[in-house]
Amino acid sequence: MMNEGLEASADQSSAQRAIDKQHLNLLSIFHFVGAGLAFLGVGFVLVHYALMSTLTNNAALWAKNQAGPPPAEFFAMFKWFYLMFGGWFGTTLLFNMLAGFYLRARKHRTVCFITAALNCLHIPFGTVLGIFTIIVLVRDSVRRSFEQRSYGVSVE
Repeated sequence: MMNEGLEASADQSSAQRAIDKQHLNLLSIFHFVGAGLAFLGVGFVLVHYALMSTLTNNAALWAKNQAGPPPAEFFAMFKWFYLMFGGWFGTTLLFNMLAGFYLRARKHRTVCFITAALNCLHIPFGTVLGIFTIIVLVRDSVRRSFEQRSYGVSVE
């Protein structure tokens, strides 16, 4: 009778480990997708910067306009926005890549939490990804698997 209870508990824990592994693998894939979207964001910022720089600094484009080109301070003000958004997308790209690798390896749970919190600011996809990542990371079974991996114990 006692062995049946232990066997049922072992079956439940191995089933939970399989579910956790599947959820962590899916989350790691979605973090790589989030990194790809951040890469597209960096690309958009670079293309927009190049376009605006060309438009505001090319005197030949403004030759037919009587008002002339916009003042140099106009574009200088936008440079701060480009730096801010480029830095934001670059940071989220880096953190999502790291979280994708760390979730798959079940290491550095704190970095994954920080990434999930940052992702919550990327409405709507990042918010969903961040919330689901936090939900999975707070499970006791997932926390234990991260701790076991950090101590070198295999959980397979």
